[in-house]
Amino acid sequence: MKTIFTLLISLMIASNISAQVHRCAESKSSHDLKNFFKYNKTAYPGDNSFDALYYKLILNIDYDSRLLSGEVTVNGKSLSDNLSSVFLDLQDTFTVDSVIYNDSKIGFNHQSDKLNLTFPHQLNFNDEFSVTVFYRGIPGSSGFGSFEFNSTPNGHPAIWTLSEPYGASDWWPCKDTPADKVDSSDVIVTSDEGFVSVSNGKLISVTDNGNGTKTYEWKNSYPIAHYLISLAMANYETFEEVWNYDSVEMDVIHYNYPENLNSARISQLKKTIPMLDLFSNLFGLYPFSEEKYGHAEFGWGGGMEHQTVSSMGSFGEGIVAHELAHQWFGDKITCADWHSIWLNEGFATYSEALWTEHAYGKSSYDNQILSEMGSPTQWWTAKAATGTLYVQDINSVNSIFNSARSYAKGAVVLHMLRGVLGDEIFFETLNQYANHPVHSHSSVVTEDFQQVAEEVSGKDLDYFFDEWIYGVKYPKYSYSFYINQSTSNLEVKISQSNNSNPQFFTMPIQLRLVNSEIDTIVTVFNDQQTQTFEFPGITSINNVIFDPNNWIMKDVNLVTSIDDNFALNSFELFQNYPNPFNPTTIIEYTLPNNEYVSLKVYDILGNEIAVLVNEQKSKGNFQIEFNAENLPSGTYFYKLTSGSYTEIKKMMLIK
Repeated sequence: MKTIFTLLISLMIASNISAQVHRCAESKSSHDLKNFFKYNKTAYPGDNSFDALYYKLILNIDYDSRLLSGEVTVNGKSLSDNLSSVFLDLQDTFTVDSVIYNDSKIGFNHQSDKLNLTFPHQLNFNDEFSVTVFYRGIPGSSGFGSFEFNSTPNGHPAIWTLSEPYGASDWWPCKDTPADKVDSSDVIVTSDEGFVSVSNGKLISVTDNGNGTKTYEWKNSYPIAHYLISLAMANYETFEEVWNYDSVEMDVIHYNYPENLNSARISQLKKTIPMLDLFSNLFGLYPFSEEKYGHAEFGWGGGMEHQTVSSMGSFGEGIVAHELAHQWFGDKITCADWHSIWLNEGFATYSEALWTEHAYGKSSYDNQILSEMGSPTQWWTAKAATGTLYVQDINSVNSIFNSARSYAKGAVVLHMLRGVLGDEIFFETLNQYANHPVHSHSSVVTEDFQQVAEEVSGKDLDYFFDEWIYGVKYPKYSYSFYINQSTSNLEVKISQSNNSNPQFFTMPIQLRLVNSEIDTIVTVFNDQQTQTFEFPGITSINNVIFDPNNWIMKDVNLVTSIDDNFALNSFELFQNYPNPFNPTTIIEYTLPNNEYVSLKVYDILGNEIAVLVNEQKSKGNFQIEFNAENLPSGTYFYKLTSGSYTEIKKMMLIK
């Protein structure tokens, strides 16, 4: 799921999670949190006494009265001996008329948003059962709008659902937990004949009932989480394509409001097939290739990854890639609890950057990652994230779907893991994770992903996952470099300021070493709060650039006063990085003496755009971030003046 930032997100929704588990999680350290949920993988909001196997929804919806009447069948399997009752989650706003078990009515009690069912006999472990609930009422609309009676821009009636995270029980009785996928599902919906009704899987039939209504029957034959079962209903027009990939031929169907199906929309939709190609190459074959993929337009300002048919309120390139990537990460593999939502949203957000890299090149990818990292003052970016990536407060929808944490920081963590593992091993990890014999079409927590990464890489990654998933904030480095006069070797000293959890971050760090004879990148493993690295044979140095490829989310301070043993050789203005950039880039320069420094930015016509530095500086190495957020794409120049020294370099802003 992806929201558009200009919209206001609904504030709060109550979860059914045990308060005892919630309090236990809140009180633990990052290490304890990891171990706690490693052995207690799922915190069920729904009834954990049975395994849900199948859902069948038969729904009659009257748009004018806003009434829904339903007949929902739930097949399940007992997870214990002597099971005499279970409960389904269903909001109290509905009236339950009866419940059928083995062709007979059984007793039930409906209160506190739970439908408690009493079996006529006890079930043993692994005994299967089937119940059908007959109910009616006005569906609710909690969270992001779990069941909405709406309209198209031209005023035609529209109906849509968005059940994530806790909204499914607003419109049908279910087991409310993402951990328990059913093996398959059916949705059969009857409503006014003016609706084209869209749901998961394949369209089996459309029946004109001869009374002003039509019935659409949809069948999904893949495992599915309850919150991914969906409805989207309007006077849709379709744009259809066929995706051919190896021996696969699959329909790609886009359901759009007629007034919005224009050439610009079709141009955006046409990118779906090359995205299917890319993600299938990276993550394995599209997971639901025997059914379909497509989009159904709906009246919410974002997108939701409903299995096989994403509901879309916007059709920008990024959101199309985001919701498609969710079909692997979110739908095929689903977070087992809402604490672990980064496994859905972080992966989909990072996949947007992978599409950018594929379509527009590595520099565009670098710029997108820089934007995701952002700054503490940009509330939607990773540096602004508070708390752990593991969501500790899952009673709040906003906490679960926090843009800075679950989306941006989740994506940045994957970028950093790519830096730790290298491209080949990283992408092999993603592929094996998506196609794992245990996790595929199942539910997972972070430790499952970590285990795959460790198996593929052969590395112990505890340090990485401990600090980035269960720790807070990000490293703040300072470093200095000098030639040790006693050894004539280069030494680089790296220090981190105190953090709360972890105290400091353990990470491999790339250093770019530059002098008149070399320009090379070396990697050091920083596992102490203050650590000095020695480089024999390097007897002179012009500059050391810290993490030149931006593999780490961080703040960096270069030492501005130089150790007595160190002498800088010359003035130097370095090429900005990344370049091209959007919207920020780093400019570095070196001063061998105390000087008054001017660093300015000019457009291609020579107009002064920005003054970045205009003050007295001590000798040393400096870096400054230039933010061109308010400037148009184009070529710009930056000029360093210090005493008699002047140098100009060119940079490209591409938006």
